[in-house]
Amino acid sequence: MTKQNMVISDAKSGLTMAAIAVAMSESTLFQSKPKNGYFTRKKLLKFLETNGNGAKINALLDSMRASSPTRRPSDAQDQNSWIINQPSALTKFDEITSASKGKQIVVFLDYDGTLSPIVEDPDRAFMTNEMRDAVRDVAKFFPTAIVSGRCRAKVHNFVKLDELYYAGSHGMDIKGPSKGQKGNQTVLCQPARDFLPMIDEVYKSLLEKIKYIPGAKVENNKFCLSVHFRCVEEQKWGELADQVKSVIKNYQKLRLTQGRKVLEIRPTIKWDKGNALEFLLESLGYADSDDVLPVYIGDDRTDEDAFKVLRKRGQGVGILVTKAPKETNASYSLQEPYEASTITARYAVLKAFSGVEEVVPTKALLT
Repeated sequence: MTKQNMVISDAKSGLTMAAIAVAMSESTLFQSKPKNGYFTRKKLLKFLETNGNGAKINALLDSMRASSPTRRPSDAQDQNSWIINQPSALTKFDEITSASKGKQIVVFLDYDGTLSPIVEDPDRAFMTNEMRDAVRDVAKFFPTAIVSGRCRAKVHNFVKLDELYYAGSHGMDIKGPSKGQKGNQTVLCQPARDFLPMIDEVYKSLLEKIKYIPGAKVENNKFCLSVHFRCVEEQKWGELADQVKSVIKNYQKLRLTQGRKVLEIRPTIKWDKGNALEFLLESLGYADSDDVLPVYIGDDRTDEDAFKVLRKRGQGVGILVTKAPKETNASYSLQEPYEASTITARYAVLKAFSGVEEVVPTKALLT
């Protein structure tokens, strides 16, 4: 197991979290509980989650539309009501500061939409050098993990930092820091290894099935598959859903889930980003610790599994990145600026975590 201990003094920790709260106010992290009139898609998606291949095509199409809204809600009263129930990190400055005192912070970061912008071509979701520097600074003082639906190798290639933990394929492929020797990472967890031949087989079938649908793209994330429809005309979504279902209907060990304009095909095992978060906390020696503050930042529905874990633990800071109110288990929210300043805002949040003058790290124990 890998253990890394950080000691943060109460007073100085408070200052660091204060900086985080201020920086977050310039960002876009929204959280919410179910409210009438918002993008509530729980019932639709629950059907997909629980019934897997038995879901009807029209239910899948409705779910695709619900999870990929083309317009933002304009009702100012509803949005203000949502903000009251899901206040920004800045308005809860004292609460965040108090929660951080004497705690050992562990940082978990989604990639797409959090460290990089959401782009039409998933292969070009590059993070800025400034953002990379910010993450590097964070990792100097806090154990830091990238938790993504992407293939672990691909997200590592985007981030290019060997000192981090990487949990790819929605947490089904976890590796720790390389200890300074490039390419010498130790495998920590791969619970879906037996599914690799099946995933590869379905990947090849999907490539053949959707090649005639303009804009559709299948991404092989090793332990899961992503069917991107961000560049597909909405009139073609039904056809795409039909083709995807036609491929996986004979694979009862695979299930269909959804993200932002993406269909995810995963093994039926009970493993997600929440399990990855718990596994990493245990690996770091913080499983039963009351002195740890997990901080998870993400923007996608798949990040809700991690937010749920934090709520169940009764400790941690969950931050949802979003452009509009939506149902969530995250703890805090911040309104996202428009595209030109999105990455700058994320950088401000992460830079605040580094707290170079305010955090004193002890030695890291890597075994």
